[in-house]
Amino acid sequence: MTPTTPSAPAASTVRKRAATGSLLGLALGDALGFPTEFNDVPSILAKCGPWREMELPRQAYVTDDTQMTLAVGRAIRTAMDRGVLGPQGLVGPLRQEFVAWNRSPDNNRAPGRTCLTACALLEDEALPWQDASQLHSKGCGANMRVAPVGLIPGLSDEQRAGAAQLQAALTHGHPTALAASDLTAHAVRLLAQGAEPTGLVGLLRSYAYDNRGRYHERWLGDLWTRSQDPTPEHFIGRGWDECLAVLERLQGAVRTVSPETDPCLATGEGWIAEEALATGLLCFLLLVDEPLTALRRAACTSGDSDSIAALTGAFAGAYLGAEAWPRPWADRIEYRGELVTLGALWDA
Repeated sequence: MTPTTPSAPAASTVRKRAATGSLLGLALGDALGFPTEFNDVPSILAKCGPWREMELPRQAYVTDDTQMTLAVGRAIRTAMDRGVLGPQGLVGPLRQEFVAWNRSPDNNRAPGRTCLTACALLEDEALPWQDASQLHSKGCGANMRVAPVGLIPGLSDEQRAGAAQLQAALTHGHPTALAASDLTAHAVRLLAQGAEPTGLVGLLRSYAYDNRGRYHERWLGDLWTRSQDPTPEHFIGRGWDECLAVLERLQGAVRTVSPETDPCLATGEGWIAEEALATGLLCFLLLVDEPLTALRRAACTSGDSDSIAALTGAFAGAYLGAEAWPRPWADRIEYRGELVTLGALWDA
């Protein structure tokens, strides 16, 4: 496929500091949802009080969601420092960052089994990365960390889609993990560029339909041959079909769901990639002009609260910019310095 011409970042993207806002929002959602993950809503309310009044913990620690987002961001920065972003230049830094994360003593925040298994296999440099990928898994670990791909200005559509799917595929090789990661990065990019939230689900559905039969062989290589699918198009099409189904549920939920009810009841608990995307988007779309309330709603859910809230924060921050987050919250988030440094690089 011939890459499309890279698009320049919108002027509003620079003014509002969309990249900084998105990365800080992701980390804030992650930290707010960390204490509530694995709890049902009644337990969260008993522990935290009314959900609209939830406060960020004084020690605002994050989980593997933010740690791996930073790993993806650092890998892309390294690859682009060396030249034009492409699969050969990106896979090495991604592999190195994921292995380093897996070895880190700070990797003690309830990381997912798929990431741990795949990253351990990636340590064997003689092993093709496709053989480390877990083809059975479409866990939200694939797309909780993909926001940086949607925030980097100047990428072509092919580079953005390929990089989003590649970073997912190193650990989560299920086609739905790849498609959901691509969609998540696309949603972040659209919001950073100022797309109207009211039309966002329609734009995402159109994107999914347009890409349903497109297997990015340049980025994914022969990953599809590890499956039972007859063709690469059939392989990736399965993933897009599952994403289209959850987007249809999301479109109905945006019109009918009250913010007072657990959003997981409408679009899923977020343990898998397409549901994390849909439920994170639902929390954002229900409360577009109230980003802190959106984070609180996402953190007070019966599912994977930290990942749902992290994605909600990434979407809200991309759309509203860095000023969406109050200074007393943003100043005490773990890894704040690195988040702001990466955001400033891409906002510039």
